[in-house]
Amino acid sequence: MKKKPVSGQEVPVGMESEFEKLLSQRRSTRAFTGEPIGRAAIEHILRLARTAPSGANLQPGRFHALTGAALEGLVQSLKAAIAAGEPQSREYSYFPEPMPRELKARQVAAGYALYAALGIERRDIEARQRQFERNYEFFGAPVGIVVTIDRAMGKGCFMDLGMSLMALLLAAEDQGYAATGIGALAQYGPVVHRHLGLPEGEMVVCGIALGVADRDAPVNQVRTEREELPVFSRFYGFDLNS
Repeated sequence: MKKKPVSGQEVPVGMESEFEKLLSQRRSTRAFTGEPIGRAAIEHILRLARTAPSGANLQPGRFHALTGAALEGLVQSLKAAIAAGEPQSREYSYFPEPMPRELKARQVAAGYALYAALGIERRDIEARQRQFERNYEFFGAPVGIVVTIDRAMGKGCFMDLGMSLMALLLAAEDQGYAATGIGALAQYGPVVHRHLGLPEGEMVVCGIALGVADRDAPVNQVRTEREELPVFSRFYGFDLNS
């Protein structure tokens, strides 16, 4: 049965839906218990992810799921490339260039919150770099997912892929797992491309670390703030009392 829409300015106390709870409890997880996840569970999550909206039903994006020796092999290839000084290479722009001051402040605040939870001092560059390189270890998660998209797809298809990624994250959360996106993986897209033998037309977009969250890990206690509604929203034609 569908929930009846709630009218009024605020949702009454006690009316929080299961979906709202799911959204509020989901967070980026960077420490896992190591408990393995079977293929059937991953297949179920990926099928749910693919139900996301898609313009003209193009369904852009592919998901390459790895675990065990397959995941460790990719991690070792990435670590070897970093150790050898292989230059970073990104095929698409993630952040605005130049970064506006207000957005830079938000980025810095998020980084400080993460490093503070880990006990890393602001000027400890080596420790910060080691933590950043945890991205390429998929934060020790038992499952790593490489997300790709056909290079011929238009910019709008990245929006469709983003909706599919959000569906994936929520599906994982709903199944009792935790996950985090790894945009940094695209910086070594060629390494991933070579290791997995991806088709020439596939572009590495990001990675996803997925597993059972270590609830006691300090890094998993970090929660970034979100803007207040008036900052990012405008309303036209609404009755203030409706």
